Amino acid sequence: MAETALIVGVGPGLGSSLVRMCAGEGMTVVAAARNAQQRTDLRSGASADRVHLHDCDATSPEAVAELFRFTDRLGAPDLVVFNAGVFEQGTVLETDPADFERCWRTGCFAGFLVAQSAARRMVDKASGTIIFTGATASLRGSAGFANLASPKFALRALAQSMARELGPRGVHVAHVVIDGQIRSPRYEQLVDERGPDSLLEPDQIANAYLGLHRQHRSAWTLELDLRPWVERF
Repeated sequence: MAETALIVGVGPGLGSSLVRMCAGEGMTVVAAARNAQQRTDLRSGASADRVHLHDCDATSPEAVAELFRFTDRLGAPDLVVFNAGVFEQGTVLETDPADFERCWRTGCFAGFLVAQSAARRMVDKASGTIIFTGATASLRGSAGFANLASPKFALRALAQSMARELGPRGVHVAHVVIDGQIRSPRYEQLVDERGPDSLLEPDQIANAYLGLHRQHRSAWTLELDLRPWVERF
């Protein structure tokens, strides 16, 4: 029986690569984002019939509940990836509290809602993988990045707590630190400045996520760091 994957936060980079990779592996895939229905490009190629687009505001408990009801009709999720986030750079002295809260709700609260719904289903069958996309800011808060580091720190803590709680019940929870820029048209000029393979290739990140999902439970990874060779760490 084909597996079902739910990817929450489907942008033009990693999210799209995850959708295409999962569909290419024969999975039924639900691609969710605020405006997922606009991503008709994801429903192309030989595996197009396996991809289902679903609009969802992941900060809304009601919307997330509806997302999982939609997914359940296709099959109980075997892999759920939380890849959503938003960031507005600014100093602590100048940051609007509403912007801070919005970044936290999208980057952390939404992750909790998605992961909780996924976990409830996976515990019932004692199997499944939940993966959170983290960042350099998951490990350190740089000046001007409080709006990013705060939710990313919290998301990492959520992943740790869930892994310890759910691992004994058959559910693999992993957090991936993306340390560097993911290649996209927006950052293409950086390749010329830094050299070949200086940005994270989204297809290669997606391949690492698949590896996490395929791990045997005797050797599960909680946290994986991915970075191009140019990054200092």
